[in-house]
Amino acid sequence: MTRPSDKTPYVIGIGNAVMDIIAPTEEARLADLGITKGIMQLVERERSEFLMAAQADDRSARRADARMVAGGSVANTLAGIGGLGLRTAFIGLVADDEIGRLYASQTEAAGTRFVNPPVAGSDLPSSRTIIFVTPDGERSMNTYLGISAELGPEDVDPAVFDGAGWLFLEGYLFDKDKGKAAFMKAAECCHAAGGQAGIALSDPFCVDRHRDDFRKLVAGPMDYVIGNVHEWQSLYQVEDLDEALRLAVADCRTVICTRSGDDAILIREGERVNVPVQRVVPVDATGAGDQFAAGLIYGLASGRPLAAAGRMGCIAASEVIGHVGPRPEADIMARFRAEGLV
Repeated sequence: MTRPSDKTPYVIGIGNAVMDIIAPTEEARLADLGITKGIMQLVERERSEFLMAAQADDRSARRADARMVAGGSVANTLAGIGGLGLRTAFIGLVADDEIGRLYASQTEAAGTRFVNPPVAGSDLPSSRTIIFVTPDGERSMNTYLGISAELGPEDVDPAVFDGAGWLFLEGYLFDKDKGKAAFMKAAECCHAAGGQAGIALSDPFCVDRHRDDFRKLVAGPMDYVIGNVHEWQSLYQVEDLDEALRLAVADCRTVICTRSGDDAILIREGERVNVPVQRVVPVDATGAGDQFAAGLIYGLASGRPLAAAGRMGCIAASEVIGHVGPRPEADIMARFRAEGLV
């Protein structure tokens, strides 16, 4: 890992602090457990505890491939950015329980400052996603949000933003008014520090639930926005992608659209580039979008041209889908060098 210095760009992320509990399984096991394949669904605490126990008892799983990894979309992105040598900090909430303490320690060990200490005496436990990975690489995610969804503006300390050049937000936290207020405060703090604020739309269903607020956010304090085809179409309620992107660039300076298997589209102040993806056989799709954002933000924060930043995103995404888990295992910077990007 490249070690950051005080002179390297500083990226802050805000999102759900969710422990990923990942294990391979067989197709039939999903049906037995009543799990819909390939989607992320929110579950209650009791259901999450049942699925954790079921996962532990799954004899079809290769236990060596089971793992517990500090996750959450933005946290995964920050881990990727930190691994590339930039300074990173994560604003999120965990309880002072076994999962929360492990989450905080893993985050710090990976080089990202975990800003808020575990909350003692919380009625809500730390958040977790129980992920079942089938042989085709599809992830079926069952998320219990717990304490992380309670993050509010009081958890955003303006002092953390001193020197921050980039802020990255997670659309999933938009489900509560306190999360929206935290986003607005963070964007104000970032801009006051001279930085740029951006968001990942996260999920078309998330966009459906909060379309008006997302539209205001994209057209207001956001300097860059990352979404996939379905999220952009949902945001502007149009079927034609080009029309959705036309509306997006009228609202926001930098617009990025990923298209699962097809070229990514990046648009900034009149410049539009299409960046080809790297095709690999998927082992686990967990974290592909998160690491695309990591490579992209690294490129933008480092002053690379738009096409180069997009290429970095695609390279980082291709690495993470080649193994189980949402964070890079290979030297991504070495891959950038091999491609002549650094």
